[in-house]
Amino acid sequence: MMSGAAWLCNSCGSRSLVVRNTSLSTCRPLLGRWIQTPGRTSGIAAKTRRPTAVAGASSTMKPAPRARQEEEDKRLKEQIAEFYDESSGIWEEIWGDHLHHGFYEPATAKPSSSVSKLSVDHRSAQIRMIEEALRFAALSDDPMNRPKSIVDVGCGIGGSSRYLARKYEAQCQGITLSPVQAQRAQALAAAQGLADKVSFQVADALNQPFPDGQFDLVWSMESGEHMPDKTKFVNELARVAAPGGTIIIVTWCHRDLSPSEESLTPKEKKLLKKICDAYYLPEWCSTADYVNLLQSLSLQDIKAADWSENVAPFWPAVISSALTWKGFVSLLQSDLPIDDQDGRP
Repeated sequence: MMSGAAWLCNSCGSRSLVVRNTSLSTCRPLLGRWIQTPGRTSGIAAKTRRPTAVAGASSTMKPAPRARQEEEDKRLKEQIAEFYDESSGIWEEIWGDHLHHGFYEPATAKPSSSVSKLSVDHRSAQIRMIEEALRFAALSDDPMNRPKSIVDVGCGIGGSSRYLARKYEAQCQGITLSPVQAQRAQALAAAQGLADKVSFQVADALNQPFPDGQFDLVWSMESGEHMPDKTKFVNELARVAAPGGTIIIVTWCHRDLSPSEESLTPKEKKLLKKICDAYYLPEWCSTADYVNLLQSLSLQDIKAADWSENVAPFWPAVISSALTWKGFVSLLQSDLPIDDQDGRP
């Protein structure tokens, strides 16, 4: 299900996981060129049997000493918050409400595709990404079975929260590390007449301010890659999910290792380090690591799919749309410094 190398922007690949509980992933370009990468986009789905976490869940990632790891995690969270405080306004100008990749038919990734057409369609492709994740997780549209309570973990400016609350007529709560994002998300909800349906707060995805088993749908669209402790992240998603609930994760993963491999190649590690340094990401894990974690929590109906080709056209579309007067002015008005050597902020 997760096979082959994907052609993506010179950074990572996108992976989607659906675990009645679901997960996906994506990337941003560092240098604007296309290369073959160790990243993937895959989906995993599973249904929760119970909301509580199981002790001892682990991945293949090696932990750092506790005190040092805690200090590194604290600094990472501060950097993530600062990054999105400074950049969310720019991405809203260029991307719109949804700060994540779009989903396209694989054929649109061919060289003959029209980038100008993709740039027009990339916002609708972002909506399709949401719909494809819901479809892959087999989430019901039946008024009797559809989710009534939703949490959006790593909510950005609340695009998914508002979309899901409107689609399912549900109550949705979003959490983010960025105070600027939380404030903007709430303002947009009020402007769209959804203030009574959605709410946003600054909170840590690894220590969520919710009781056990509160949500029918636990949603994480391209935020898992920022989590320094993937085991704790998955445990928290499962903890706040109601029995029989669905978890949908869209996150960046590296490729699965073969049985004969102990790690990625030095070249792959070097590439991923550039992405991590640019976008404040901790160590990556594979889709297989996520599947193992979800299995350790006794989740049901776990499945995975590789969506790398489906997200590949997104960055040419976004770059094309940014090369407009509006996009150019937004970049000039930002406080984000750009290094001409490698494109990192």
